[in-house]
Amino acid sequence: MNDQSNKNSIKRLTIHGFKSIQRLDDFPLNSLNVLIGANGSGKSNLVSYFAMLGNMLGNALQVWTRKQGGADRVLFNGVKETQQLHSEIVAGEFSYQFTLEPTVDEGFVFHSENVIESDQKQRLRGGHTESNLVSRRYSVYKTIHRSRETISRWQVYHFHDTSDTAGVKRSSAVHDNEKLRPDASNLSAFLYRLQLEEPKHYTQIIKMIRLAIPFFDDFVLKPQTLPTEEQRIRLLWKQKDSDYALWPSQLSDGSIRFICLMTALLQPDPPTTIIIDEPELGLHPYAITLLGSLLRSASSRMQVIVSTQSVPLVNEFNLDDLIVVERENGATAFKRLNADEFNDWLEDYSVGELWEKNILGGRPR
Repeated sequence: MNDQSNKNSIKRLTIHGFKSIQRLDDFPLNSLNVLIGANGSGKSNLVSYFAMLGNMLGNALQVWTRKQGGADRVLFNGVKETQQLHSEIVAGEFSYQFTLEPTVDEGFVFHSENVIESDQKQRLRGGHTESNLVSRRYSVYKTIHRSRETISRWQVYHFHDTSDTAGVKRSSAVHDNEKLRPDASNLSAFLYRLQLEEPKHYTQIIKMIRLAIPFFDDFVLKPQTLPTEEQRIRLLWKQKDSDYALWPSQLSDGSIRFICLMTALLQPDPPTTIIIDEPELGLHPYAITLLGSLLRSASSRMQVIVSTQSVPLVNEFNLDDLIVVERENGATAFKRLNADEFNDWLEDYSVGELWEKNILGGRPR
């Protein structure tokens, strides 16, 4: 990982009382982190935690909480068992701490919120319903500003929705192109900007797409001006040896997801940390192999946190990259493996095969 990415990536993570995560203490995160585990083990809940964090910085904690079904659904085993959600993130030279408590209307209120840098604690008080990291009142403090800017560059991507009404299949505003949105709803506008301003990165994305989708030639990105003078653009594409523009609905769901993934991982100015839940969904085995290779490569430019159920994808990683996720006494437990303990096994089996045989854990019991 380059120095800038390392400076702003997550070093250690503490979570108490979030969904199935009863207690995760000072857990180390590397440049590449691959979560493996059985269905229901809690992998997606770690992804959900980062989604909550993103909503906190978007001044939308209460909206996110309501969409989850209320604080009772967010707290470990509900409000009767868990009265607080506490977390601490150590990233670069600072740590961000917050404690949430449920309210009578099923929302959350901040019991406390702090930023610590160079042993100096900046208290953001308590009693507020949205994070004070984004409050103008505290924007004058350099410590608060730096921590907010760092956390804002962590991004959860979720490309599962490829239905006919999915944002990626609809037109988007041409000016909405600064960064790729979490659901890739502005993919056409983002790729159009790369085509004009970052041709090397655009060409690299096209080359990777062609490896997995051999008949794919290029995108047809042409802005259309509406009567309101707003410019919109749609994700049209063409096949090899044809200049006929095809619609995104004429691509398979797996192809669209692969295009989204390649764009996220090869973008020129990526988030310092990206979090992706089950990126292998709907992909051909060869595309999964390409994805694994690219995730490894991307981890030198950004911190990668990814959960997976795919044995072929796990085969693309080292044991040191894996985080085994299991349920222990009704709660989610995370553990890293000591690669030295499996040297004899690795002489005869791949990492994915060891997981499949339940040698590594993280399989249904």
